[in-house]
Amino acid sequence: MSLSRRNFMIATSVAVGGSMALAACSSGNSGGGGTGGAKAGTNTYTGKSVTVGTAADSTGPAPEIAGATKGGTLRPIGMDDFSHLDPQRIYFSWNSQVGNLYIRCLTGYKIAPDGTMKLVGDLATDAGTMSDAGKTWTFTLKDGLKWEDGSELTVDDVRHGIERGFASFTTEGATYVQNALTGSTDFRSVYKGPYSGKHLDSVVTDAAKKTITFHLKLARPDLNFTLAMHSYGAVPVKLDTKEKYDKDPVSAGPYKIKQHAVDKSMTLVRNPHWDPATDSIRNAYPDSFAFEFGPQGLAQTDRLIADSGDDQYALQAYGNVPAERIQQVLTDATLKKRSIDGLLTGLYYYAINMKRIPDLKVRQALIHAWPLEQIRTIYGGPSAGDYATTILSPDILGRVKYDAYGKLTKPQGDPEKAKALLKEAGKTGQKIVYAFPQSDTYDKTKVVIENALKKAGFTPVIKPLDSTSYYDQIQQIDNQFDVMWFGWAPDWPTGYTLIQPLLDGRTIGNGANNISQLNVPAINKEIDKDVVIPDPVKAGAAWAALDKKIMTEQAPLIPETYQRRFYLYGSKVGGSLFDPLFSASVLYKLYAKA
Repeated sequence: MSLSRRNFMIATSVAVGGSMALAACSSGNSGGGGTGGAKAGTNTYTGKSVTVGTAADSTGPAPEIAGATKGGTLRPIGMDDFSHLDPQRIYFSWNSQVGNLYIRCLTGYKIAPDGTMKLVGDLATDAGTMSDAGKTWTFTLKDGLKWEDGSELTVDDVRHGIERGFASFTTEGATYVQNALTGSTDFRSVYKGPYSGKHLDSVVTDAAKKTITFHLKLARPDLNFTLAMHSYGAVPVKLDTKEKYDKDPVSAGPYKIKQHAVDKSMTLVRNPHWDPATDSIRNAYPDSFAFEFGPQGLAQTDRLIADSGDDQYALQAYGNVPAERIQQVLTDATLKKRSIDGLLTGLYYYAINMKRIPDLKVRQALIHAWPLEQIRTIYGGPSAGDYATTILSPDILGRVKYDAYGKLTKPQGDPEKAKALLKEAGKTGQKIVYAFPQSDTYDKTKVVIENALKKAGFTPVIKPLDSTSYYDQIQQIDNQFDVMWFGWAPDWPTGYTLIQPLLDGRTIGNGANNISQLNVPAINKEIDKDVVIPDPVKAGAAWAALDKKIMTEQAPLIPETYQRRFYLYGSKVGGSLFDPLFSASVLYKLYAKA
């Protein structure tokens, strides 16, 4: 599983904590310990379940939004330009935000006003048909699909998008499908992409039936979730310009790129050949989107607070409301009404080094001792997010909320319980080396962590690390740290994308993300068993059970928070909705008010 920037790398600071960006994996029920009630925004997303939709759910057009009007220009503001526009080179959330406007994949997520998600067919008539225990998947394309030049979008174009992921110049994208098709992480040694004139034997198209079939070497019952990633978006065979495609991609969605001044602005206008009858996911109310690049979070926020001129049609598409302005937004009814907020998909946590802390009672004592309340107070209080008690985050299919260590009852820590466990283990005074990335926020949290550890009977040793090399240091299997701050986000909302990369013992290695170095053969075996369960509901239940089993029987990590992010928008922006996938606004649901 590769390190990605899908969700947590959406900004250089979390919503109100001012902390550095998290490392994230390659992107349930309501989570945590509550959203802080009235302290959350008016349009609050708290974590909803995801289900697999039907053919009817996949049939366009997308449901109308009450009060929406067509026309006008909306003006999203981003801190930086998009690093890639080529679908096969997209893995970063910010790129995916704009990708939603012009890239279409076989599947996608239909997001309801309450944040509930359904995986549906996007280019496909439904979410796919699986056979052979997850080794074979077949999709049928909808009628009426076209590219921005009016040419037909075909199954060959869909296959081309898959095969481009093997090319030498598309190294930034996801690799799940490539691995599953070839059975190898070294997939480019098996197939080098479509430009040699050869196709993958394992991907079969039927132009007459409009079908595309994947014959996988590795069973993947959740392939339909994987194929919703923009890395597997369709690309027209006849209009592919290879490396140059990154600068001028061809649209299959409701908007196409008209103008792009690098690091300054980008304008998207309507694609006249997009047929809403083929699209159950996207609305397309504005005539255009005019992106502005450069302003940072504080500057964006102050402009939107002022709400003058064109900024009435602007929105924070990337930089969120910073700590300096969060209370102003939450206590001003007018501003609060013009905000959205939601929990980030994924988990902030502290990895316990199983190699250095082999005693279960000591690891459990650490969890009991950890001062979640004091840490969240530094992040900004309840508005910063919910307490985490599970490995799986709230948006994960089948996730079950539990609190094995009473952290919701005693979020400030339970030093007496920790002391008792240490005494049972004969480890009173155990030295704990705590490592974290240096920043203003984590320099503050280290103080409350150190005090809590002392109070619980540990002897803490605090190790601040340079933030630029932090991951390189903690991802070494011979590191000298006992507890390490970390974070992870899933590539699609199933348990596999959180548990496998973080807790599969076979992934242990320098540069890998099993920071805890958990290696339990029974758990490894359970991961292999759960990943091939064909029924998504049963698979979700299995991952949830494994989550609880790992935490109660192994305790390899300390869950911290499901963090929250706030965004402001102008008074002339309507339909604002928090995107559960990319932790920002759902651009294709917005409209400009008259």
